Amino acid sequence: MSLGPVDFFAVKFPGNQFRGEIAPALQQLVDSGTIQIVDLTFAHKDADGNVEIVEIHDLDEESYKLFESMVVDVNGMLSEADVDMIAEALEPNSSAALMLFENSWARRFVESLQNAQAEVVISERIPRVVIDQLLADQADT
Repeated sequence: MSLGPVDFFAVKFPGNQFRGEIAPALQQLVDSGTIQIVDLTFAHKDADGNVEIVEIHDLDEESYKLFESMVVDVNGMLSEADVDMIAEALEPNSSAALMLFENSWARRFVESLQNAQAEVVISERIPRVVIDQLLADQADT
């Protein structure tokens, strides 16, 4: 089985402030076939700086129900080092969600490249801040 490009994504929640719109938006991306979640892990740092790593299957029942249908095959591709690096960088009393997701929309394209024996020379994500600045610069001209 081939995969499309896989991205690592980490988002932090200062003050452990969660909002309900994230899970439905993520579910929409999965349902539409845009992405497939390959791995999902959560990190919490309490006010004293103690870190707790929570795998999806260790979530409380309510939280687990939010994510279980999105994560079809969690296979532990996120390394302990990846999770620890993000968790340690968190400020006290904050959390992070770490996710690996396949860009399933590109799977057919990747397969066609492989079949054509093509070699990707470069593939790089442009940071959002750079795109925002380019758009702002265009608007100013």
